Amino acid sequence: MIYKIRIILDAEEDIFRDLELDQEATLEEFHNAITQSFGFLGNEMASFYTCDQEWNQDEEIALFDLSDNGSDVRLMNETRLEDVITENSPKMLYIYDFLSMWTFFIELADIVEKVDGQTYPNVLFSFGELPDSPPEKSFEADPSPENYDDEIGNYEDLDFDENWN
Repeated sequence: MIYKIRIILDAEEDIFRDLELDQEATLEEFHNAITQSFGFLGNEMASFYTCDQEWNQDEEIALFDLSDNGSDVRLMNETRLEDVITENSPKMLYIYDFLSMWTFFIELADIVEKVDGQTYPNVLFSFGELPDSPPEKSFEADPSPENYDDEIGNYEDLDFDENWN
């Protein structure tokens, strides 16, 4: 099966990419697709984070294991997309370049049949240009849940279906 996924930069303006990936792709392959589709060199550290429906960060899935004992961290090259994104758990966070903190919201839009002859990953739609520097973040110790949607942006008006090819 093929996952149709929207990746949204955490910024004031709308900047996103719609990608198709095989459900059996590793998160390292997904990482490479994201960096290429947004125009990054791909030479910085990055991590995915599982999260709940309100985007609360949970488990880290890292590009490299930098822990002391070498076994505490789940790795991108050992984790398949279908292991972390499902219809019941369709959201993830992605951080690229921990010094700049490029932050992305990832959401599963659809699961479809593989198309013969199509290569994956496939960029379906690209909207907006990446700014020269990452959007500024305001970090609070304990953000109020009622203001949380305002902090991460309301992406309800970005209809997945109208942009799928």
